[in-house]
Amino acid sequence: MTGGVRRASTIHLQFGSTQVSLSKSIMNRLPAIGPALVVVAALGLAGCSQEKVEVKDIVRPVKVVEIAKANNTRELSYSGSVRARTEMNLGFRINGKITERLVDIGQRVKPGDVLARIDPADYDLSVNSAEASLEAAERQVETTGLARRRAEQLFAKKFSSKSQLEQATLSYDQAVATRNSARSALDQAKNQVLYTDLKADRNGIVTSVTADVGQVVGSGTPVVTVAVDGEKEVLIAVPETDIAQFKPGKDVKASFWSDEALTLDGKVREVAGSADQQSRTFAVRVSLPSDPRVLLGMTANIEASAANNSLQSVSIPLSALAQKDGQQIVWTVDRNGETVHARPIKVAEFTADGVHVAEGLKPGDVVVAAGTQFMTENLKVKLAGDAVQQSASADDDGDTVKRVR
Repeated sequence: MTGGVRRASTIHLQFGSTQVSLSKSIMNRLPAIGPALVVVAALGLAGCSQEKVEVKDIVRPVKVVEIAKANNTRELSYSGSVRARTEMNLGFRINGKITERLVDIGQRVKPGDVLARIDPADYDLSVNSAEASLEAAERQVETTGLARRRAEQLFAKKFSSKSQLEQATLSYDQAVATRNSARSALDQAKNQVLYTDLKADRNGIVTSVTADVGQVVGSGTPVVTVAVDGEKEVLIAVPETDIAQFKPGKDVKASFWSDEALTLDGKVREVAGSADQQSRTFAVRVSLPSDPRVLLGMTANIEASAANNSLQSVSIPLSALAQKDGQQIVWTVDRNGETVHARPIKVAEFTADGVHVAEGLKPGDVVVAAGTQFMTENLKVKLAGDAVQQSASADDDGDTVKRVR
């Protein structure tokens, strides 16, 4: 139209940095709700025109274990009990029936203390018999003595022969010998009466009682065991696999369950020459220094070091084991490039704690411990900067695996 005002036929919508243009005819043909839909569509177009999202490489965090350096020595630890170096199994020197027991376990004794008694009746009768025999022998000596003196007188007066004198002398000598024998028998009978009392001959403490009142025991049968005061030691049982590590004079450490702060330097004193028939272990006795805190019967732990000369292998978790092209591998981590690489290994054995690897790993290697199915060659992984290491399982040869989280 000439000379008139021309109305705009296009509507411009501005959304941030995006401008949308719509014709007015289109706006007139939309229903009442149309403008709202247009606005929403415009917003969608504005969103699509935003700056492109930056896409970064995904770095996978991994759980790893680090193979620690194998130890050249291993620690041996055995539990035992404290005993006296000298233990006496006391028994009667004669046969008889026990009539009294005067001590109990744990009671201290000193030389001369009566521990038990047996019935002395039969031995008293033996003393009476020996006394009667001695009395008869004394009378026989007197009789033969008179006969010898008379034979000497007759021989001096030439009234008897020399053979009669010699016979009288021999009879006298025989009577004297019989008297001496009877006297010794009497002393023996009296000693047997004394032996009816079982007495201690050294200071100590009663550790066991193996016979009681009413029991008939033979000579030498142990009745009471007394641990003699003095040096103490620890008795341990060592299997044949480690007995070669214990030699007389070897220095060891002794600790005690009753007092964790109590630790003493011990020394191997004696090693059994043969194994026990039932347990198939060797008895090893360890001498201890004198200490009043160490009591008989206390439980002690003996620790000793031994050379680790056996074939060494490292241990890894079962989850770290993977397969590639039919071969057993592990994924090792390159700390510098923070990438993983497949490494073939030789498995020694499977255990309840994991897998023992004989070849393919060395101290310092970092192995992926979980998620091996997601690993690929040169895959980027994420490790903590200063990872805290804590001890993991160790195999029997002392090799240790440390975890890095």
